[in-house]
Amino acid sequence: MLTRPTIRLDAMVDILKAAAEPSRLRILVLLSHADLTVSDLTEILNQSQPRVSRHLKLLLDADLIARYQEGSWAFFRLSEADAAREFVDGVVARIDRTDPVTDRDLERLEAIKRRRQERAAEYFAKNAASWDQIRSLHVPDAAVEAGLKALVGERSFQSMVDLGTGTGRLLELFAPLYRRGVGIDLSREMLAVARANLERAGVGQAQVRLGDIYAPPVERNAHDLVTIHQVLHYLEDPALAIREAARLLRPGGRLLIVDFAPHGHEFLREEHAHLRLGFTDRQIAEWLGEAELDLEETRAFAPRGEATDGLTVKLWLARDRRILIAGSETETKAREEIA
Repeated sequence: MLTRPTIRLDAMVDILKAAAEPSRLRILVLLSHADLTVSDLTEILNQSQPRVSRHLKLLLDADLIARYQEGSWAFFRLSEADAAREFVDGVVARIDRTDPVTDRDLERLEAIKRRRQERAAEYFAKNAASWDQIRSLHVPDAAVEAGLKALVGERSFQSMVDLGTGTGRLLELFAPLYRRGVGIDLSREMLAVARANLERAGVGQAQVRLGDIYAPPVERNAHDLVTIHQVLHYLEDPALAIREAARLLRPGGRLLIVDFAPHGHEFLREEHAHLRLGFTDRQIAEWLGEAELDLEETRAFAPRGEATDGLTVKLWLARDRRILIAGSETETKAREEIA
């Protein structure tokens, strides 16, 4: 059983000082609903940018919130530290949502979310035709997602990272299982789509960040599940991406890869920037072995009906092997955290 996080006395004093101010409490409430920029908060709070920035600095200094960069934009979110997050969640939960100030803030937040979703929908509509063309070649997404859920299982865990998150669908799919989730993508447009989708689905424990799959901006040796969904075929060096993903896993953590089996659809290379026309089980197993992961299970979803020349979707589930050589105490703790 995981112990409850504690805070040192002097740190608790700093935290209480930082939180005990109306505007900063309003910011904490807002960040409990969404990641926001300084401009977003300026609009919602109806305060000057320097004043909002000052409030954010005090909350950052107290480790109650975190800042991350997405291109030229800086987003703020609640701290991922267990003790700080537990404190903020407890405070925010006790604030009356019918209070006029809080109610107005949340109304303005919803307006910002709607604008985000409209921009995301516009981008998605522009690209939907090409995505639909590829989808028509393989089994429906629902079947693949059911396979993903069956592989991962129903046991809850602490942390998930989705590399090349795209629309954020896997973060949404596994949201009931993880306590913290992070999606990484190089496209700001896709991050906007993912952020809008997660907000619409009410997934508050996940965030998305701009980042390179070859150098993901997340902590190493700290995550229970890492996913790479329909990304490897775009990459020049899939083996490197798998090695980097493996470095994110805690002992006994799992890597789940979704991609295509080998195929001959050259138009995907020519029209959709696919650098690889699928992967064999042997290829994936070799790359996993080089990353010190053990392949545990594979599943295949072949096209049905008339789509006999379509795409077969493959799932590969691997596990970090360090749990196999850990001492009994370490092994027990890792299993408890994964469970």
